[in-house]
Amino acid sequence: MTKVYDVPYMERTREYYRAQGYTNDYQWAHFDDTPFHPLIKPLAESKIGIITTAMPDTEQGRLNRAVYSTPVSPLPSSMFTAELSWHHGVTHTDDVSSFLPIQQLKALKAEGKIADIADEFHSAPTDYSKRNTLENDAPELLRRCQAQKLDIALLVPL
Repeated sequence: MTKVYDVPYMERTREYYRAQGYTNDYQWAHFDDTPFHPLIKPLAESKIGIITTAMPDTEQGRLNRAVYSTPVSPLPSSMFTAELSWHHGVTHTDDVSSFLPIQQLKALKAEGKIADIADEFHSAPTDYSKRNTLENDAPELLRRCQAQKLDIALLVPL
């Protein structure tokens, strides 16, 4: 029998930051309405792009705290993920294809399952400011996706 554990992540996060002296609790992003909608054409006719929270493993990528675009070819050999929150003790991010599905999308294109993939993928900074995300990063990501004439933006959090 598998034992199920309830991890009260949100409350533990609040307690963690309170213990560090923060007086304003983190405001979890939530929306009554979302911009998501059904596909308007089949996948086989759709152009797909990627938005990830991992930044390129370059000096500019490590220092950049703004939306950043990177060519999908050549496939990046690494991404700067050390500063992101993931369980470093039980996994790794050495295999870029495990969290950045560029090769998988290229294979789907070759099989005719999707029409095309964007020439660049976009990195969104992991900013804990809901206001900055809404007012700056999200509009910039939308602008870049529209400029690429994407039908689908695949969101890949790390």
